[in-house]
Amino acid sequence: MSASRQQTHDLDRGSSILSARLKENGRALLAPAVRLAIALRLTPNTVTVIGLLITIVAALLVANGWLLAGAALLTAGSLLDAVDGALARAQGSGTAFGGFLDSTLDRSGEAILYIGIGAWLLATQPDPTWPMIALMIALAGSFLVSYSHARAQGMGLTADVGLAPRTERLVLVIAGIALAGFGFAPGLIGVIAILAALTVATVIQRIWHVWRLSQAAAPDLKEN
Repeated sequence: MSASRQQTHDLDRGSSILSARLKENGRALLAPAVRLAIALRLTPNTVTVIGLLITIVAALLVANGWLLAGAALLTAGSLLDAVDGALARAQGSGTAFGGFLDSTLDRSGEAILYIGIGAWLLATQPDPTWPMIALMIALAGSFLVSYSHARAQGMGLTADVGLAPRTERLVLVIAGIALAGFGFAPGLIGVIAILAALTVATVIQRIWHVWRLSQAAAPDLKEN
């Protein structure tokens, strides 16, 4: 491995709010759910669609003020979101379309959830202007985080770094909704503001990371 390739490999290691070990432990807990899905003869794409439907119902609950129920359902939906990938690996049935469907429905679910939160803000807050602006920034930032990852892959690079990839964002949103469900509405509003800041920071991190990767790979291109 050349020095520039080693540098590229090292640059690919990034940090996020949740540690890699914590995520790995979480995946290990999915084994029973994967076995159940296999027993029920569910395909990864079916699990992906079910996860979106659960998110839609959760967003409706949140929009109508059933925050704790929405948070609980979102937790179940987030587990399903992790199951589809684990199921595909266990069955050896991962396909290009499956990856495309999973990514597309993930973005759809996130947008639908934010719409539900926005409806709740408009219905309950005396002055929802700034929370709604923060929510729009968080939603736009979330989409840009995902886009930057996909665009880097299209260039043959990786952009998995950053403080707030999707799992971290979902954990924060569920926590904020639960806080509001327990009567602490500023908790959810604060989480929205944090998400707005973190997603913007993550996009900047990924732009910087891809630039460094492209610079590290440049000597190899010249050598070839």
